[in-house]
Parts: sequence; C-alpha cells; structure tokens
Amino acid sequence: MGVSYSTFERLKSKGVTAYKKGDYAAAGTFLTEAAGCMVELAESSDTPELRRQREEVAAELIDLAKDCKRFEANPEGGRFRQRAKEDEESGAAASDWIVQDKPDIGFDDIAGLDDIKQEIRLKMIYPFSHPELAAKYGINIGGGVLLYGPPGTGKTMMAKAIAHEIDSTFFVISPAQILSKWVGEAEQNVRKLFEAAKQHNRSVIFIDEIEALVPRRKSEGSTVMARVVPQILQELEGFDRKGERALLFVGATNKPWMLDEAMLRPGRFDTQVYVGLPDAPARFRLLEIYLADRPIAADLDLGALCDRLDGYSGADIKNLCMQAAQMAFMDAMGGGERLITHADMLNRIEMQLPSVKPGDLVRFDKFKQTGR
Repeated sequence: MGVSYSTFERLKSKGVTAYKKGDYAAAGTFLTEAAGCMVELAESSDTPELRRQREEVAAELIDLAKDCKRFEANPEGGRFRQRAKEDEESGAAASDWIVQDKPDIGFDDIAGLDDIKQEIRLKMIYPFSHPELAAKYGINIGGGVLLYGPPGTGKTMMAKAIAHEIDSTFFVISPAQILSKWVGEAEQNVRKLFEAAKQHNRSVIFIDEIEALVPRRKSEGSTVMARVVPQILQELEGFDRKGERALLFVGATNKPWMLDEAMLRPGRFDTQVYVGLPDAPARFRLLEIYLADRPIAADLDLGALCDRLDGYSGADIKNLCMQAAQMAFMDAMGGGERLITHADMLNRIEMQLPSVKPGDLVRFDKFKQTGR
C-alpha cells in the first residue's frame, strides 16, 4: 500500500515546526522523509500536471532539508524563519509570486467563439458594467468561472480578455506557486492571494491547470487539497458581490473531470464555459492573424485552407503558419527568397495531424452533459 497524504503532511508539519524553532537536526530528518513521501505520491499521480506539482513541492522540501545542515552551526540563519518573519511583518514576500497585470487583449482580438463571448458577456461582463441594473434584478457580481476544453483553444486568452473587458486587475497564479511556496503551506498562500485581490475594486484571479490544485479526491483522508478547497470557498464568500469590490475567480482546465466535485457545485464554479475547437469563421480569422505580417503568395487560398483545418486547434493553426514561414525562410537563407505559398501550407497540414483526438472531444461532450 502506497504512502498517504496524511503521512506526508504529518512529517512536513513536524519538519516546519522544528525549522521555525531552530531545531535543524530534527527538521532535516522530518523534511527529508516528507520529501520522500511526496516523491512517492508524485509517482502515483493520475496526471502529468499533478505529478509535476508534487515534484516541485518535493524539490523545495529537499532544498530546505539541505539548508538544515548548513544552519546547524548558525541557528540564527534559517531561510524559512527569516522569510516567514518578513511575510508576517510586511507581507512583502507574497508580492514575489503574486503577479498582477492589466491585459490589453480584448474580445476583438480573439478569433471566432462568438457564442462563448456572448455567454460570458451575459453571465460575467454585463453585471460588472451595469451594477445598478444587476442590483435591481438581484444579479450577483463576480464568483467562480470554469473555462474548460481541449488544449490550445484559447482559454488563457479568454481569461485575459475578460479582465480587459471589465477593466480589472489580472492575477496570474499557477498551482505550483500555491502548493510549493513556503513548503506547501497552501491555505496561507490562498489567503494572501485573495488579500492582494481585495486591494482592487475589480479583480480577476486566473489559475491555469486548476485540476492540479483541486483534484478529485480518492479518499476522505486529510490532504492539502482537502484544506485548499474550503479555503478558496471561504475567500470567495468574503467578497461582497453586491458591493463596490468584485472578484472573478477563473480556473482553466483541459481535464474538467479531474476536478474535485465540490468545486463544481452551485456557489462555486457557477459558470462553466466550454471553449472548443475553432469553427470555420474562427479558423479563417486565425489564418489572417498568423499570416498577416508575413510575405504570402497570391495563390494562398484561406477559404480552402479553412476546410482542410477542420479539427485543428488555434495553437495547431499558429504552429502550421510558423512552420510554413520557416520553409520559405530557409529558402531565403539560401539565396532563393520567395513568398509563402498555398503548397507550403498544404505540406505542413499533411505532416501535422490535429493535436486533439476525436476521442477527446467525446470525453468533453460527456462532461458537458453529465458534469463528470
């Protein structure tokens, strides 16, 4: 039987407590054992993303355990103690990993997806832009939003566009930053993230690969994820959705069925938006965008290419345009400068299959219908 999360947390907690007290000999032992547990948990992870998150947590524990040997001769030196003290006194440490931005990407910069844009406007943007009407009709402002769909379909761009459309501060956080910073004290990191968001009238917190932060639980044992979900819910409830300050908590995932079911219940990710593969108008617009500043031949027929690109993601189309441009560039380097032709694009299409398999789309259809 493999190691349990409760064993890891018990060892980690003992190690951190000993570290803060300056008992580096004991701390090193507990932290090393905790890192070993996390490595074993990483090896049994259900997804590559979750495995990567756990490996990063294990790596930080190992680094901290190594510090113990160096600090045994210098009890006043501990990196964790100093960092924790600075964090408690000034909160400055949080700013080292909480990234704030003001995106300049709007809906007009995203090709197609008109139905999705309208759904987002109705559920998220209009309540922000018309707060008095929202209040009159009892419409809450903000809340949780889940963007899900195949890889490369523009979920991150959509999150940025939402922040731009409502003129909000955009917080970009990865699960690794929440789970691994300060030895995986995830609940504190969630709290600090939301505290930073509360400093602004409008905020969008965006976490990609959200399933790595709140994965489906296999048991009822105590785990860090079991504490993160309630902390996130508590912080969301701390925002007054009818007041001046408002928050959107946006998660993006390629594997929504891997999310903890608690996050999919009403009052959590209230809005769930499927961001699928681009339709024909979107594919045409993507070709225009990715070929706009490149020298293209007169025979390059975007409409015909659109038909050939059915089933390709936006990221696929971007890569195809890049590959075709590289073919022409290599000829130019040899002294034969030429334009990017229709044949170049067809050549790359023949060599690059769509990254999203038909079976993947069936899985998303099932989730849309059943929520699992």
